[in-house]
Amino acid sequence: MENFSYPKKNSPTRKILYYLVGVILLSFFCYAYFVSPPRNFPEGTVVKIEPGANLRSISLELKNANIIRSRTLFETLVIFFGSEKHLTASDYYFESKLSVYTVAKRIARGEHNMAPVLIIIPEGFNREEIALVASSKLENFNQKNFLLLSKDSEGYLFPDTYFFSSTDNEKKLITSMTDNFIKKITPIFPEIISSGHTEKDIIKMASVIEREAKGDNDRAIISGILWKRISIGMPLQVDAAPETYLNKGLPKNPISNPGMKAILASIHPEKSPYLYYLHDKTGGIHYATTFTEHMKNKLRYLK
Repeated sequence: MENFSYPKKNSPTRKILYYLVGVILLSFFCYAYFVSPPRNFPEGTVVKIEPGANLRSISLELKNANIIRSRTLFETLVIFFGSEKHLTASDYYFESKLSVYTVAKRIARGEHNMAPVLIIIPEGFNREEIALVASSKLENFNQKNFLLLSKDSEGYLFPDTYFFSSTDNEKKLITSMTDNFIKKITPIFPEIISSGHTEKDIIKMASVIEREAKGDNDRAIISGILWKRISIGMPLQVDAAPETYLNKGLPKNPISNPGMKAILASIHPEKSPYLYYLHDKTGGIHYATTFTEHMKNKLRYLK
């Protein structure tokens, strides 16, 4: 069996071996010092990237939070991904130790890995009620500013289930809800035109119906009764809008934000012989054709 012998000193083979070992050691050092996560990487932490933050400030934030080792490498990678001027403000969740490459890619692409914030806006909620729900869910939501910015949007904030980022604010909510309204109303716009009423009047009536009706079964009939009252010059006299006891016609503005069923009921009222209605203590509805019958229903179901 032949004995193994190392390459002679200064031989080409030995030099190649040295270079190879050097490259391996340098690569290991670069990875350990620059690329790999810091040893004290705070797994399960959230880092907030504020609106308007630039690449330099973000890299400093991540460095101070022990998310990355090298600010220079992080910034270079973000620039490589082409997103240094379009960084997304959000809360970024780092569930486990990540390399600087992965961190840079997620920041560059706005992959915050945060569970979306679920907000459910029920049908018939007005702006004040919407503000209370949203402020309990979104940290950056300003109720006062929401009410100021949405003062002309009552009736056009479509009630629905929404998903937001934890950093979204009142402006994002208004945009999402009004855009959703347009999306929902556009397909039925020909029906609105055929109804003989303006879109604004349809929404005003729908907002009243949404507050007055107690379920799916009475929206269309209540719509027919209320449109009939307007046609004969009778005040609407609905409890949901006290001004309708003093003034004839629809309220000056929508009183709530109606859903699609109320809007469709406003467009397609159901004809009936009735002119009056009331709901009893259990929510059941009772109709009457005359005021005398209506007063009898009041005595029977509300006393």
